[in-house]
Amino acid sequence: MLQYVRYTRVSTARQGQSGLGLEAQDLDIDVYLKNYSDVPYEVIGSFQDIESGANDDRPELQKALDLCRKTGAVLLVAKLDRLSRKVARIATLMEDKRVKFAVANLPRADKAMLHMYAVMAEMERDFISARTKAALAVARSRGSQLGGLRDKTMKRNEAIQEKAAEEARKLMATIGPMKGGGATLTQIADALNKNGVKTSRGGSWTATQVSRVIERGRDNAQTNR
Repeated sequence: MLQYVRYTRVSTARQGQSGLGLEAQDLDIDVYLKNYSDVPYEVIGSFQDIESGANDDRPELQKALDLCRKTGAVLLVAKLDRLSRKVARIATLMEDKRVKFAVANLPRADKAMLHMYAVMAEMERDFISARTKAALAVARSRGSQLGGLRDKTMKRNEAIQEKAAEEARKLMATIGPMKGGGATLTQIADALNKNGVKTSRGGSWTATQVSRVIERGRDNAQTNR
């Protein structure tokens, strides 16, 4: 019987406690197992780290890899960057003959494609770092006091972001499986409207609105900055 070891990762303790990101990863993995895995199969272990994608010191990932090497199970992750955002790290895992892994949102990808996505993930990490440094430099040049937003404004912004993330999380429980099953954005919007599901503003769904929810769900899952 085909065996899997599930592995998920978020970057902050807050994400780990709230479940934001983790639930989206679990959903992607569930969709993969239901629609793309050979059957029969069994999941023999589940591991979770709360650690930045730039940090390869992850005890739970090491435990997951050890179990895979011991049993021959496939390490299953939602996205490639859950393993690492470093090309060298991904390449090392690819070359380890004792480790097989599958990526839920790239169910048909071969080694060449996975390597390409690893390069893109590393480029994204470097770009985010450079963008953050540039933004801080601009703020300093303008005499801005970093972290100077008023407490009430910060709390209000956090509340808005959390509400949007929570709405996306709930909707992805419905939209995710339909998207994973091959439904188009228009078909998803039509299904939501026919079932009486309203947008956050009480209106009807369009393909564009569905796309925004999916993007927000992906952002929740991959946020590790």
